[in-house]
Amino acid sequence: MAARRLSSVLSRSLSLSPALGSSSFLRSLASGSSVSGNSCSSRYSTSAAVEELITPPIEVTYTKNLINGHFVDAASGKTFPTYDPRSGEVLAHVAEGDAEDIDRAVAAARKAFDEGPWPKMTAYERSRVLLRFADLVEKHNDDISALESWNNGKPFEQAAKAEVPMLARLFRYYAGWADKIHGLTVPADGNYHVQTLHEPIGVAGQIIPWNFPLLMFAWKVGPALACGNTIVLKTAEQTPLTALYVGRLLLEAGLPPGVLNIVSGFGPTAGAALASHMDVDKLAFTGSTNTGKIVLELAARSNLKPVTLELGGKSPFIVCEDADIDHAVELAHFALFFNQGQCCCAGSRTFVHESVYDEFTEKAKARALNRIVGDPFKKGVEQGPQIDSEQFKKILKYIKSGVESNATLECGGERFGSKGYFIQPTVFSNVQDDMLIAQEEIFGPVQTILKFKEIDEVIRRANASKYGLAAGVFTKNIDTANTLTRALRAGTVWVNCFDVFDAAIPFGGYKMSGIGREKGIYSLSNYLQVKAVVTALKKPAWL
Repeated sequence: MAARRLSSVLSRSLSLSPALGSSSFLRSLASGSSVSGNSCSSRYSTSAAVEELITPPIEVTYTKNLINGHFVDAASGKTFPTYDPRSGEVLAHVAEGDAEDIDRAVAAARKAFDEGPWPKMTAYERSRVLLRFADLVEKHNDDISALESWNNGKPFEQAAKAEVPMLARLFRYYAGWADKIHGLTVPADGNYHVQTLHEPIGVAGQIIPWNFPLLMFAWKVGPALACGNTIVLKTAEQTPLTALYVGRLLLEAGLPPGVLNIVSGFGPTAGAALASHMDVDKLAFTGSTNTGKIVLELAARSNLKPVTLELGGKSPFIVCEDADIDHAVELAHFALFFNQGQCCCAGSRTFVHESVYDEFTEKAKARALNRIVGDPFKKGVEQGPQIDSEQFKKILKYIKSGVESNATLECGGERFGSKGYFIQPTVFSNVQDDMLIAQEEIFGPVQTILKFKEIDEVIRRANASKYGLAAGVFTKNIDTANTLTRALRAGTVWVNCFDVFDAAIPFGGYKMSGIGREKGIYSLSNYLQVKAVVTALKKPAWL
């Protein structure tokens, strides 16, 4: 599989490459056999339950906090459980970091920045560490993927063939940037030599979410390290395991102790301590808009550290009257249901032109009824469980709200199976803009289909949201596409595609979807300070 193709997380082909198909576990999935136990999956309309679950052949080894190059217990000695969302059963007990652990991690990061070798290495040497790490990620692809799927519930094939390869791709991308970061010489009025230096910002605090643990790790850690910073990263309490695993691989790749510190814990304790820490120079957060507001306030009330926020969304997916309906249905389905609907930029408001609305709705319903739900370790499964009980209950409440608001429930709407956090793929039609399901971020497998008549109308309605993270446009008309892409107030607009996440494409939102951009060249500025150096010249030969 070409690297460029791997750079798109949505890749529908996801064909097994020789490199990714080398392990017995991945080969067993390709053949449809199970490794341990029997997994039941089905199209949800059969109402079959997920019975015996496949146990992946990997041990949970890293459960302690990574501080100053060592895996250590929490200062309090406390642990907390992390769960298998397929069953709700405890998967492992993880060190529960709090403010004291954050203090220790920040102290280690500060010492590594002020006294350690990392910022003083040549940029080329830093890039070699990141490249070695990418090689190790590929070497351990199947183990990392299994752990990601086990702790998160996403389909193993999605992790193994798209997300973990993308982790390696992103680090190679940032390794390439490490020795290309430089300032400028600036002409000035008078006898002066003026230059700008691009310096690492210092200790970066980073808080990542549970829906894409490894990709968000890469989006934040990659550019911070390439710029020469040190890091304290807090994992989501729901999914702490893979960050700890790949943190060990970074040490193996030659990252000096204290450069990357990883603390597992809860938002009100560990997260708040990191956001408000006086010795953290920069903060990056991905999560909900409400939590983002808290993080921003804590950063401002402490040392006014700069903050990058990637927050919620309610992205419009606009199907115009000239669209290829079959293609549009499939793309809109993927835009919403990908990753169990747990995607901040999900196409969660599907606007369809009135002339094709009925046809689109019927076909969208049929596609949802054919979506394969089950054990994410079973070959061919498209949808695993939601992340946890809280999210599961929240989604069902939104579905109930849609029914009570008189939207038409075309299919789904209920729990799938008898254990774990599986939800039937759900489609609502006749959705109105003032309904809760059309306004708030559901973060689950619930497609809402709205009708529009005119382009100006759909622009107005699509923009009538507090969010502005992404949008999708489906049309054959280049003029229509150009009109919509410029009018939609969103950080990313995909035209006749969706969820394309190449390493070089910046990502971030307008309005309450966040501040700043991640990925691409734009992400480097998040982790650099610009210093102007002005030197007086005596009798310069030229200016």
